[in-house]
Amino acid sequence: MTHTQLSLLQQMPIFGGITDEMLEFLLQRTRTEQCAAGDFFFREGDKAEELFVLERGKVEILRHWQGREYCISTMGPGDCFGEMALIDFCPRSASVRALEDCSAIELSATDLQELYGKDPAQFTMIYMNLGRELSRRLRDVNDLLFKAGLQSQKAQ
Repeated sequence: MTHTQLSLLQQMPIFGGITDEMLEFLLQRTRTEQCAAGDFFFREGDKAEELFVLERGKVEILRHWQGREYCISTMGPGDCFGEMALIDFCPRSASVRALEDCSAIELSATDLQELYGKDPAQFTMIYMNLGRELSRRLRDVNDLLFKAGLQSQKAQ
């Protein structure tokens, strides 16, 4: 655990309201994942048990459809990806590929379960924050779908 990692987590919405003591508790359990440019953190369909907080580098989020690969988003330092794994325990819904050499904090469901044993209120706060983040992302997608639908209607 480094001071830089603690500062990074303190700035993230999913860790809003979490005490420094509990962030340090989590960071003592996390791993740092290195990923070279062009390599994948994970692929669509992989087993999902952790989220990643990007410390350094840039990634692209990819989906496959009808044999083609589509970039649906890019992310940089301070962004998190893979958070759905902590909510639904389903296989990965997208792939994440490093556009640059990357470093990310890997936080697993097991790490969070250990937090639950130590401080259930802080555990609950993280999951509430995860729900808010997923809701924000869903709203963004809904807005894009709505606009795409309007454009489709205008084209007809």
